[in-house]
Amino acid sequence: MYAKFFKRIFDFLFSIFILLILSPLLLIISAIIKFTDGGHILFNQDRIGKNGKPFMLLKFRSMPENTTNLPSHVASNLKITPIGKFIRRTNIDEIPQFINVLKGEMSVIGPRPSLPTQKDVIELRKNKGVLNLLPGLTGWAQVNSFDGMLPSQKVEFDEQYLKSISLATDLKIVFKTFKYFLKKPPTY
Repeated sequence: MYAKFFKRIFDFLFSIFILLILSPLLLIISAIIKFTDGGHILFNQDRIGKNGKPFMLLKFRSMPENTTNLPSHVASNLKITPIGKFIRRTNIDEIPQFINVLKGEMSVIGPRPSLPTQKDVIELRKNKGVLNLLPGLTGWAQVNSFDGMLPSQKVEFDEQYLKSISLATDLKIVFKTFKYFLKKPPTY
């Protein structure tokens, strides 16, 4: 019942709450990006959504305009703008994805959406039924050391989440995500 009906209500209300609370920060970050680097404030990236349907994931732009579209673990080797270093280190660049959640393209909790080039992850998710879920801002793999995992390990965590979706599980992941934010951020 939760997964089919209440999860969408949770996503919508949680996203509205976060966007309203953080709106002053979002306006400040937007202004800094625009005035220090020019160009677009948001960065759009093709990602794979529910049932393999592509969608445009939103992020604050942290790299110069027209930078090659790469996975984040490779992108950190590219040039990052001065404000980009801060917003990536603090994960503020991810906040516009709450708009994707409001649009119904993502969920607050779910497997992170893959790039279309991550064929191995997409195929594994399809085989395990995980591709039937809305991708999330955070998920079970993210709170269990997502970075550096093999695709099979990521999908194993995604499948565990698929089998245990509930309000309690989602709240546990939200709290673990906030706990992650309290750790010292990585440097780029």
